[in-house]
Amino acid sequence: MPKRSSKPPQDENAAAFEAVSHLTDENRPIERQRRAKNPAAVALGSLGGRKGGKARAAKLTAAQRHDIAKRAAAVRWKKKGPS
Repeated sequence: MPKRSSKPPQDENAAAFEAVSHLTDENRPIERQRRAKNPAAVALGSLGGRKGGKARAAKLTAAQRHDIAKRAAAVRWKKKGPS
């Protein structure tokens, strides 16, 4: 079953296409593109992602790490206003 989108398409034609595709249970081109990933490219991408954070952390000074952590904590603990 296709994943639900949180927002409908902005274009009326795209919205109509989505509705008809869903009703007729046709495979949409977007889903086909997601399935057709090159395994070699996926492997290379995950290698870079694994070492990126560690390499960045190694370059930062203790003061820079402290500032980043302080800002992250402030965002986490920020109180939300009335909804």
